Amino acid sequence: MQSKAQVRRTSRSLRWLAALAGAMMMAAPVAAQAGSGAAALPAASGWRNPKDSVRIRFSPCGQDRMCGIVTWASDKAKADARRGGTDQLVGTNLFRNFKRVAPGEYKGHVFVPDMNRTFSGHMEIKGDSMIGKGCVLAGLICKQQVWTRIS
Repeated sequence: MQSKAQVRRTSRSLRWLAALAGAMMMAAPVAAQAGSGAAALPAASGWRNPKDSVRIRFSPCGQDRMCGIVTWASDKAKADARRGGTDQLVGTNLFRNFKRVAPGEYKGHVFVPDMNRTFSGHMEIKGDSMIGKGCVLAGLICKQQVWTRIS
Protein backbone atom coordinates (compact mmCIF):
# COMPACT_ATOMS: atom_id res chain seq x y z
CA MET A 1 0.00 0.00 0.00
CA GLN A 2 1.32 3.46 -0.88
CA SER A 3 1.65 6.23 1.68
CA LYS A 4 -0.21 9.49 1.14
CA ALA A 5 3.08 11.15 0.18
CA GLN A 6 3.73 8.48 -2.47
CA VAL A 7 0.22 8.86 -3.86
CA ARG A 8 0.63 12.66 -4.02
CA ARG A 9 4.04 12.28 -5.69
CA THR A 10 2.64 9.81 -8.26
CA SER A 11 -0.36 12.05 -8.95
CA ARG A 12 1.85 15.13 -9.30
CA SER A 13 4.22 13.21 -11.57
CA LEU A 14 1.41 12.09 -13.84
CA ARG A 15 0.16 15.70 -14.04
CA TRP A 16 3.67 16.78 -15.07
CA LEU A 17 3.85 14.01 -17.62
CA ALA A 18 0.53 15.07 -19.11
CA ALA A 19 1.52 18.72 -19.04
CA LEU A 20 4.78 18.05 -20.78
CA ALA A 21 3.28 15.77 -23.34
CA GLY A 22 0.68 18.45 -23.99
CA ALA A 23 3.39 21.02 -24.49
CA MET A 24 4.98 18.87 -27.08
CA MET A 25 1.82 18.61 -29.08
CA MET A 26 1.27 22.32 -29.17
CA ALA A 27 4.87 23.11 -29.85
CA ALA A 28 4.45 24.74 -33.20
CA PRO A 29 2.24 25.14 -36.24
CA VAL A 30 2.36 22.56 -38.96
CA ALA A 31 4.89 23.61 -41.57
CA ALA A 32 4.41 23.27 -45.28
CA GLN A 33 5.82 20.09 -46.74
CA ALA A 34 9.01 20.29 -48.74
CA GLY A 35 8.71 19.26 -52.37
CA SER A 36 10.95 16.23 -51.69
CA GLY A 37 8.36 14.75 -49.33
CA ALA A 38 10.61 15.23 -46.30
CA ALA A 39 8.90 16.50 -43.20
CA ALA A 40 9.62 20.16 -42.59
CA LEU A 41 10.15 21.32 -39.03
CA PRO A 42 7.59 23.77 -37.68
CA ALA A 43 8.63 27.30 -36.87
CA ALA A 44 9.91 27.98 -33.36
CA SER A 45 7.11 28.94 -30.99
CA GLY A 46 6.20 29.34 -27.31
CA TRP A 47 3.50 27.46 -25.38
CA ARG A 48 1.97 27.54 -21.89
CA ASN A 49 0.31 24.78 -19.90
CA PRO A 50 -3.35 25.16 -18.79
CA LYS A 51 -2.42 26.64 -15.39
CA ASP A 52 0.27 28.85 -16.95
CA SER A 53 2.79 27.43 -14.46
CA VAL A 54 5.26 26.31 -17.17
CA ARG A 55 6.18 27.90 -20.48
CA ILE A 56 8.20 26.19 -23.16
CA ARG A 57 9.88 27.25 -26.38
CA PHE A 58 10.04 24.69 -29.17
CA SER A 59 12.82 24.94 -31.73
CA PRO A 60 14.84 22.64 -34.00
CA CYS A 61 17.36 20.43 -32.16
CA GLY A 62 18.82 18.24 -34.83
CA GLN A 63 17.97 16.94 -38.25
CA ASP A 64 14.17 16.65 -38.55
CA ARG A 65 13.75 17.00 -34.76
CA MET A 66 12.43 19.62 -32.38
CA CYS A 67 12.87 20.10 -28.64
CA GLY A 68 10.99 22.07 -25.99
CA ILE A 69 12.99 23.96 -23.39
CA VAL A 70 11.47 25.59 -20.31
CA THR A 71 11.69 29.39 -20.59
CA TRP A 72 9.68 30.25 -17.47
CA ALA A 73 8.14 28.39 -14.53
CA SER A 74 6.17 29.39 -11.44
CA ASP A 75 7.77 29.08 -8.01
CA LYS A 76 5.56 26.07 -7.27
CA ALA A 77 6.60 24.29 -10.49
CA LYS A 78 10.26 24.97 -9.67
CA ALA A 79 9.82 23.62 -6.14
CA ASP A 80 8.07 20.47 -7.44
CA ALA A 81 10.93 19.90 -9.89
CA ARG A 82 13.56 20.39 -7.15
CA ARG A 83 11.80 17.82 -4.95
CA GLY A 84 12.01 15.38 -7.86
CA GLY A 85 15.71 15.96 -8.42
CA THR A 86 15.74 18.68 -11.10
CA ASP A 87 17.56 21.61 -9.52
CA GLN A 88 17.16 24.05 -12.42
CA LEU A 89 13.78 23.80 -14.17
CA VAL A 90 14.20 26.87 -16.40
CA GLY A 91 16.49 25.83 -19.24
CA THR A 92 15.64 22.13 -18.92
CA ASN A 93 14.90 20.29 -22.15
CA LEU A 94 11.52 18.71 -21.40
CA PHE A 95 10.48 17.67 -24.89
CA ARG A 96 13.27 15.74 -26.51
CA ASN A 97 13.78 14.76 -30.12
CA PHE A 98 10.23 15.09 -31.32
CA LYS A 99 9.89 13.99 -34.91
CA ARG A 100 6.98 14.60 -37.26
CA VAL A 101 5.11 11.36 -37.94
CA ALA A 102 2.07 12.78 -39.77
CA PRO A 103 0.73 16.25 -40.59
CA GLY A 104 0.47 18.05 -37.23
CA GLU A 105 1.59 14.99 -35.23
CA TYR A 106 4.90 14.38 -33.48
CA LYS A 107 6.47 11.64 -31.35
CA GLY A 108 9.43 11.86 -29.02
CA HIS A 109 10.38 11.75 -25.36
CA VAL A 110 9.19 13.83 -22.41
CA PHE A 111 11.36 14.48 -19.38
CA VAL A 112 9.27 14.72 -16.19
CA PRO A 113 11.28 16.84 -13.73
CA ASP A 114 9.45 15.93 -10.53
CA MET A 115 10.09 12.23 -11.27
CA ASN A 116 13.51 12.73 -12.84
CA ARG A 117 12.45 10.28 -15.60
CA THR A 118 11.88 10.32 -19.35
CA PHE A 119 8.83 8.80 -21.09
CA SER A 120 7.56 8.40 -24.64
CA GLY A 121 5.21 11.14 -25.73
CA HIS A 122 2.93 12.15 -28.59
CA MET A 123 1.59 15.56 -29.55
CA GLU A 124 -0.92 16.85 -32.01
CA ILE A 125 -1.09 20.48 -33.06
CA LYS A 126 -4.47 21.95 -33.96
CA GLY A 127 -4.29 25.70 -34.61
CA ASP A 128 -3.15 27.41 -31.42
CA SER A 129 -3.73 24.30 -29.32
CA MET A 130 -1.41 21.41 -28.69
CA ILE A 131 -2.78 18.17 -27.31
CA GLY A 132 -0.05 16.29 -25.53
CA LYS A 133 -0.27 12.70 -24.39
CA GLY A 134 2.16 10.70 -22.33
CA CYS A 135 1.95 7.16 -21.02
CA VAL A 136 3.67 5.13 -18.32
CA LEU A 137 3.71 1.43 -17.54
CA ALA A 138 3.74 0.37 -21.19
CA GLY A 139 0.67 2.46 -21.96
CA LEU A 140 -1.45 1.30 -19.04
CA ILE A 141 -1.68 4.80 -17.56
CA CYS A 142 -1.96 7.72 -19.98
CA LYS A 143 -2.70 11.40 -19.50
CA GLN A 144 -3.29 14.20 -21.93
CA GLN A 145 -3.32 17.96 -21.61
CA VAL A 146 -4.08 20.87 -23.92
CA TRP A 147 -1.49 23.65 -24.12
CA THR A 148 -1.94 27.10 -25.70
CA ARG A 149 0.37 28.91 -28.10
CA ILE A 150 1.73 32.18 -26.71
CA SER A 151 4.00 33.19 -29.60
